[in-house]
Amino acid sequence: MNSIIIPTPLRKFTGGTGVFEAPADSVKGLLDALVDAHSGLRPHLFDEDGDLRSFIRVYVGDEDIHELDGTATALAPGTEVSIIPAIAGGIA
Repeated sequence: MNSIIIPTPLRKFTGGTGVFEAPADSVKGLLDALVDAHSGLRPHLFDEDGDLRSFIRVYVGDEDIHELDGTATALAPGTEVSIIPAIAGGIA
């Protein structure tokens, strides 16, 4: 079983659940299981072509999947994955 940490702004689409668990061999498999269970998340994570939105960062442990194999990144059982939405703002 793998787990994915859902950030607070997206929890309104998971009924308040902050952690989702499912067996998966890859990040894509885990994300697909997540959006299958919580379909309201799909447009917030994926674009019309099914690609991960550019402002969403996904980490396996402490590593950004863009530095690994993207959504094809393999997962060992028990791996923790985190979704990190981009944050804008600051002082100009």
